[in-house]
Amino acid sequence: MLVVGLTGGIGSGKSLAAQFFAELGALVIDADQLARDAIERGSDGFDQLIATFGDSILTNGLVDRRALGDLVFRDKDAKQKLEEIIHPIVRKEFEEAVQSLTDGEILIYEIPLLFETKAMERFDYIVSVEANLELRKERLLKKGLRISEIESRIASQATRDERVSIADQVFENNGSEDELLRSVENLWELLKMRSKGSPK
Repeated sequence: MLVVGLTGGIGSGKSLAAQFFAELGALVIDADQLARDAIERGSDGFDQLIATFGDSILTNGLVDRRALGDLVFRDKDAKQKLEEIIHPIVRKEFEEAVQSLTDGEILIYEIPLLFETKAMERFDYIVSVEANLELRKERLLKKGLRISEIESRIASQATRDERVSIADQVFENNGSEDELLRSVENLWELLKMRSKGSPK
């Protein structure tokens, strides 16, 4: 089995790369989705969230993710408190997924904050998806994010150089989706060999 960390800055295209890996047969888990699940209404994480931040982050009884995001991206203390709630829950889910892997299986763990959480030792192989900054902003604007949101989130993440420094493989995603798919397919063949114990 092989545990692969897939990282990249916001707007780089890592989610598309994860989708391609899933289509090729990888077990793909999204850390952001685990984080969203961790604070769903009815969960322990939700109760901790309300105890910490109050009802102002709720809309119709549900967590208003945009309001929560605005809060934590401008307030470092709030960000740390949120991480203290979410990270242990997400880490537990990740560890359970790793323990459930069987021989030959490949887990792709999509984790934007891999460098920031110093989680490098959890992975056998790390891939970083990168793209030019203006292209990333353009993609995010098309998704409906405001420029102020984009800039604050980019500023809160590790730099390109930091992500690249821990990566075994870097995908430069400045071209078409087909080009990214070819990069994923080429790496997939390598990962399959490594998961079976073959040399690099």
